[in-house]
Amino acid sequence: MTPFDLTRIREINQLWNPVYPYLAKQIYEFYGRRDGSVLEIGPFCGVIFSLQKLDIGSSFAVAAFPAGMGPIFRDEAKRVGLEDQIEVVETDSSLQGIDDHGIDLAVFRGAFFFPSLFRVDFSGIHRVLKPNGVAFIGGGFGKYTPDAVIKEIGKRSRDVNLQIGKVEVHPDQLWKDIDANRLRAKVEVISEGGLWVKMRK
Repeated sequence: MTPFDLTRIREINQLWNPVYPYLAKQIYEFYGRRDGSVLEIGPFCGVIFSLQKLDIGSSFAVAAFPAGMGPIFRDEAKRVGLEDQIEVVETDSSLQGIDDHGIDLAVFRGAFFFPSLFRVDFSGIHRVLKPNGVAFIGGGFGKYTPDAVIKEIGKRSRDVNLQIGKVEVHPDQLWKDIDANRLRAKVEVISEGGLWVKMRK
């Protein structure tokens, strides 16, 4: 397959549908609000639909990349009846076209593990956050997803992720990238329920 096999990316996003409500719970625990502008970033989106249904946030957008993901997310929003509530912006990993200082909560799932698709632009994420805005960046099932759900989708998820190009990432490498962007004071790296960076502006 090519690194931009959108069929595989669509499959993994749909496979994870049972996980999104549990991830949304962990994100809300960090975010601590029910209002604000919510942005989900990248090709591995889906939790934004659960956040919207749980009334976490008051406006919603997807920053879709690589090329071709925009129509996929528009179709998914239409499928779940949220096409009027979720804006899809076609962009890149630097979040071109996303306004500065406009986002209260940014979520970027699958962020570190697919270097053949994109590199995380920490400074770009920090740029789009409002003062006191937060970002939840990384990957994993989250700390609240039941073992039964993980067991049901785990093998297929692992296989498809490897086909897309997933690699292992060590927290030390994350800290190097964070330090390169001079953001150490603004982030926390956690390994509970995966590998995640919690950023505060």
